[in-house]
Amino acid sequence: MSDSSVAAHHSVIVVGLGSIGSMTLWQLAKKGVDVLGIEQFGRVHTEGAYAGESRLFRVAAKEGELFTPALLRSRELWQELGAGYGRDILLPAGALSVAPSDHPDLQPTLASIEHFDLPHKIFDAAQMRLRFPQFHIEDDDIGVLDLLGGAMRPEMAVAAATDQAFSHGASAIYDTEVLDIVETSNGVLVRTSRGEFTADRVVVTAGPWTARLLPELRDVVQTKTFALTWLMPRHVERFTPDVFPGFMRDLDDVHAFGVPTLDGYSIKICPHIDLDAFDDWADRPTTLSREQLRWIGDQAARMIPDLIPDVVRWSLHSDSWTPTKMPIIDSVGDGVIVGTAFSGNGFKFAPVWGECLAALATGGPNPFGDAAFSVAGHREVALA
Repeated sequence: MSDSSVAAHHSVIVVGLGSIGSMTLWQLAKKGVDVLGIEQFGRVHTEGAYAGESRLFRVAAKEGELFTPALLRSRELWQELGAGYGRDILLPAGALSVAPSDHPDLQPTLASIEHFDLPHKIFDAAQMRLRFPQFHIEDDDIGVLDLLGGAMRPEMAVAAATDQAFSHGASAIYDTEVLDIVETSNGVLVRTSRGEFTADRVVVTAGPWTARLLPELRDVVQTKTFALTWLMPRHVERFTPDVFPGFMRDLDDVHAFGVPTLDGYSIKICPHIDLDAFDDWADRPTTLSREQLRWIGDQAARMIPDLIPDVVRWSLHSDSWTPTKMPIIDSVGDGVIVGTAFSGNGFKFAPVWGECLAALATGGPNPFGDAAFSVAGHREVALA
């Protein structure tokens, strides 16, 4: 939208239009709210937590049954968004968890399946070798296939949510840095590199820039960088979405996630490599060493032997983070609401967290609120 279309005062301003912010903008616009979005980069860019071509979507949550209802709602909203945009944002390839039968992540996954009667399939080691021969399988491994899961296209999702928000009357300005957010007697003042704007309420969905804008959260929010990596199979036809699901693999003490090929020559597989947390985005790591890339290639090829054990491309993405990996979806003042601390785990929830933030911004209850998502709840954990 052009700058000339933006009024000085709005009912709600959304600061940060990445995955959560674009969905919040969409949900507010659907309600008929006069909403302005402000983004420091472009409409779709590579600097945020969401970028990187693809993400894994799961409903059977290893994070616990608390999250499964939100994921079911999120799936509905993903389908609604894709239908409105005319593109497949969620690819229904399924999400497969492969791990030793006693792995701690499998227990909450299976509990979610049982409690919510989720469609699924379970494979023992022999069945896994027949059904998914792409994986190296140990004798004590099992596979749990979440049939509601799949792979997602994050850049397309942000573009779709923004388009849908505009179609409902939202406005946005890009390449605009927010310098300060101040509550006043008349609402909330947002100072930017393009001037000042005011709103009745402001929603901050600034990801790794959260603590810059809301320094009072520095005691509970850090920033962490996550590595995304792609390797090339020798037989890429075995890894297309119609035959190969999104997946999580735990082998020995290494955890990885990945998605089927979307580009026709490589698959995303990301063995977890721990990069240090930091306080400000400017201090983020910007490269991986040759030793780190070699380790990633070796681990990926152990899990999927058809892979050539060299990383063909990689990218780094920073996100707000807390040790509990519980999000913060809360008010931090009379007129300021924040969605942060998604800890590299927020994208699959993006439309439902956007729905929750839109509800808070319009004076309603959070439909998926929990004490663990509050600032006070995070502080209690930090002090424990």
